Amino acid sequence: MLDAPWAPIFIIALFALHPILGLTGVAGGVVLFSLAILNEVLTKHPLRRASLAASKTHQRAESALRNAEVIRAMGMGEGVLRLWRRESAGTNEAQRAAGTRGATILAISKFVRLLIQTLILGIGAWLVIQQEASAGAMFASSFLLGRALAPVENAIGTWKSLVAARLARRRLGELVGTNPEETRGMALPRPLGGLVAERLVFVPPGGEEPTLRGVSFELLPGEVLGVIGPSAAGKSTLARLIAGTWTPSAGKVRLDGAEISVWHDSGGSHHIGYLPQDIELFAGTVRDNIARLGEAGPSAVIEAAQLVGLHELIMRMPKGYNSEIGDAGLRLSGGQRQRIGLARAIFGHPRLVILDEPNASLDHEGEEALHQAIGRLKELGTTVVMIAHRPSVLGLADKLLLLRNGIVEAYGTRAEVIAKLNAPVAGRNAAVAMHKPVEQQPQPQIA
Repeated sequence: MLDAPWAPIFIIALFALHPILGLTGVAGGVVLFSLAILNEVLTKHPLRRASLAASKTHQRAESALRNAEVIRAMGMGEGVLRLWRRESAGTNEAQRAAGTRGATILAISKFVRLLIQTLILGIGAWLVIQQEASAGAMFASSFLLGRALAPVENAIGTWKSLVAARLARRRLGELVGTNPEETRGMALPRPLGGLVAERLVFVPPGGEEPTLRGVSFELLPGEVLGVIGPSAAGKSTLARLIAGTWTPSAGKVRLDGAEISVWHDSGGSHHIGYLPQDIELFAGTVRDNIARLGEAGPSAVIEAAQLVGLHELIMRMPKGYNSEIGDAGLRLSGGQRQRIGLARAIFGHPRLVILDEPNASLDHEGEEALHQAIGRLKELGTTVVMIAHRPSVLGLADKLLLLRNGIVEAYGTRAEVIAKLNAPVAGRNAAVAMHKPVEQQPQPQIA
């Protein structure tokens, strides 16, 4: 790029020496430039395939590293390697095709450059014989032509890197286009915690069938909603929509009347706590993870840990709250990761907390701490939405919402929903009792 601006100057110098020398330089430049365009045409598609295949192979390797324990425990290593080799074969084939074509064009370009330099020496010698140029001009023309054509030849040699960089930039542009930069809105006052879901519909990307169909409910500040239902009913999807990590295809989630996205855009994310089903911790200290990777005073961090019964456990660690937990919390047990994730969710007294399977990895002690934390949140007026399979935490719920196939099958106070769920059972028991044959009385024996 830095040499290219000098090429026209060298060509002009060739014209100054003699017009025939200048025309020869222009012709050589046109031929090499045509080879550069041909190189682009022949290598663009193979390089694109190779780049995409390499990205997919890299993702496969990262997934295998994240799930190394499962792969080793269940003997899945050969299967992972087989898939990786199959994807790597596609990468290598595309790279080989692009490399072969690029090397061929590069070899031709070098041959053409040397041919043109030889040709211009011959033309220069002929001009010297004709006494139209000096011997110095003959050698100068060869030097100037070499300097003029060098940028084009170097561009052909590095074309593979240029194409790969251009493809990467295009993919980044597409990614940024699908996720435009968020505009920071005006800061809003601390919410009270009133939550409203208005006919939520969600269709997953690339899917056709919605996983949620017209889900609506309303919670007052400080109320606890328990979301129940069979697997694949849409419970975790609902949790993500309420937390604002996913955008509904239709409908709104409102906190104190404002859409949940407005709170995130205005810097109000600290008013919302979220414990996902798959907890992701970050490499760093216990304090960093509880404080949401921000700068926070010790009292706020300790308060959140005490609220979930984690303070004593942390103090038994080698460095207390400054103990490193490893990448993704590798040095912690599943229950410890869940409780740190719970402490992170309730850090800073949020007004809305969403808990997706908060007791999935907890022992008896951890579940008692969870009950105390939810009770304390209710006292503080925090609105809580919790997804639960275990009925032990549902006793803390003020309202229940039963999801089935993405549709609200029952919603109301805990007593109302339980009564509705028990009604069919009572009806079946009554029907069985009606059709049960009456036991015959024993007949008196004849003496």
